[in-house]
Amino acid sequence: DVQLVESGGGSVQVEGSLRLSCAVSEATVNTFSVVGWFRQAPGKEREGVAIIYTGTGTTDYADSVKGRFTISQDNFANTVYLQMNRLKPEDGAVYYCVAPLRGWVPRNPFGRTEYRFWGQGTQVTVSS
Repeated sequence: DVQLVESGGGSVQVEGSLRLSCAVSEATVNTFSVVGWFRQAPGKEREGVAIIYTGTGTTDYADSVKGRFTISQDNFANTVYLQMNRLKPEDGAVYYCVAPLRGWVPRNPFGRTEYRFWGQGTQVTVSS
């Protein structure tokens, strides 16, 4: 079945940068209408962070990360990336790569129920 495997998490200081990777297997990135990143911090609900429409490359972001995070795709590498710059302590969370069922176009791209496939998550810790 489809697998999404995240990597690139770690510990970083405030204002630092990290790049997360989501490697797609048993499918291609373009199999899905959208691929996204969600995150969940301790005691908080899981929230959508960034999405990319794989056919057009159109992106969208949560207000909290606009101007700091960039989502991109590499079809050759079959990977979606999340470049995170100027990190803040509140960005610390487990980050998940997500994709919907094949053929499904999410009506609410930041709604977690839209996504069938989830990676195992990668931890990001931001220290001041």
